[in-house]
This record gives sequence, C-alpha cells and structure tokens, in this order.
Amino acid sequence: MSGPSIITSRIQRVENGVRSSRMDDLAVEEPLEIQLGYMRNGWRVHKSVAVTMRTPGHDEELAVGFLLGEGVIREAGNMVRVETLEPNVVRVELQDDVAVDLGSMERNFYTTSSCGVCGKASIAALRMGERPIVKTSGPYFPEAVIHGLGAALRETQEVFSRTGGLHAAAIFDADGKLNGRREDVGRHNAVDKLIGAQVLAGRLGELAGSLLFVSGRASFELMQKAMVAGIPILAAVGAPSSLAVELAQETGATLVGFVRENRFNIYTHPERIT
Repeated sequence: MSGPSIITSRIQRVENGVRSSRMDDLAVEEPLEIQLGYMRNGWRVHKSVAVTMRTPGHDEELAVGFLLGEGVIREAGNMVRVETLEPNVVRVELQDDVAVDLGSMERNFYTTSSCGVCGKASIAALRMGERPIVKTSGPYFPEAVIHGLGAALRETQEVFSRTGGLHAAAIFDADGKLNGRREDVGRHNAVDKLIGAQVLAGRLGELAGSLLFVSGRASFELMQKAMVAGIPILAAVGAPSSLAVELAQETGATLVGFVRENRFNIYTHPERIT
C-alpha cells in the first residue's frame, strides 16, 4: 500500500501585513520505482526500469500506463500480474512470450515528475516507429462540452482543492460525461495513472470515442501517450508545444489548447469539434 497523498505542515501566513500561524495541506511527492519481470535467455529476470517522483496512490496504474506509453506492453493480456512489493516499489510481471528491448526505451533510471521526456536520448528516439494512426473521422465533441471541461474536472479534484499543488488528467465522452480522473504532482504521471486504469479495467479498446483533458500545457509526450492509448482528442488548459502540434497533425489527432469557459484554440483536425 502506498503512503498518504496529503500531509499537514505548520506555516506562517502573511496577509495584509498581518502574520499568523496555521496548518496547511501539502501534496506529497515521493519516488516510485517501477520494476519489470520478463524472460531473457530462458530465465526470468527482474530489472528496475524507471524511478519517477509521484504523488502516492494508484501506483500500479501508474506503472502500467508508463509501460504502455513506452511500448513495453500493448494490452492487459501482456501482463501476468502487477504487484506492489513495498510502499514505493511496483513490479509488473510480463507473459513469457513478451519480448523486451530495454535499450529502445533510452531513458535514464531517474525521471522527474514534471518532465517525463528529460531522460530521452533524442527526439528521434521519442518517435515510436509503431505509433498508431488515428482515424480522421469522429468522434465529434460539441463546443459546449469543450467549454465545460475545466469546471467538470475541478469539481472532482479533491486533493487539488486542498493543496493547489497537483495536476489532473481526465477522460470525457462526447456528452461531457467524466469517465475517469487521476491527480499527481506530475502531468505525465497523472496521464499514466489514468490510462493505466483503463488498461487494467479492460477498457483500452473503448478510448477511440473519448477525449483526454489535462491541466497545464500539452507537450509532445502527452500527445504521444494519447496516441498510444488510441485517444483521438487531446485538450489542455494551457498551450501546446510545436512538437505536440506536429505529432497531432501527422497522426490525424485533434489538439485543443487554452481551454476556458468562453474560448479555446483548435490546432489540428478541427472537424471533430462541432
């Protein structure tokens, strides 16, 4: 079992020149080691493949989402089991016939919670050769649903409302129904937890009719995670990067940024927003 996601700390608040002592809630940040169990030369080996700083909670989902994004697994059937060995260590055991090429991941063992791409050796390594191409038709989301994404997500952000220190990722359908939400100190971790939950629940194949909404900006890697999961629309509170726009254009995905209650920008394939 993982540790708490919130701790309390005594602070001094200065407001209008008056200083007062009070307790304040903080979002917890701790390292999570992700281990992989797989067959190599007829022997089952166990290897640490990543350490990421995250908010404790939904750790097994985080590990599964991370491995899906890296192309290590393709579906739930690739795994024998996912287990928490101790509070900050999760191991994913793969089926004997799943081939593993850890060299292709080209990551350092340490990944910061704010930048899942920092350990990559190059942009070329990021462009996974087997990334899926999204169909250019559907799903179709009304403008009103896009405008309401931020308010709908904020209503569910329990930890953020107490700490103000977490990112969130959520999956919505075209009616604006929230079908999943996760929070974490890292944007990439929040998405990995969310997608990992879909994998473990056997719903990965249902995401083609969904939209992924993220707090903060839309980076290349978040766009890639959406593509690998088969999600055709990525919407973000903040700005997209140039590489995120390029990837969305190449793969037929719709990318939306600066989502507010009264405006948003559509950067690629606007036909899905009606």
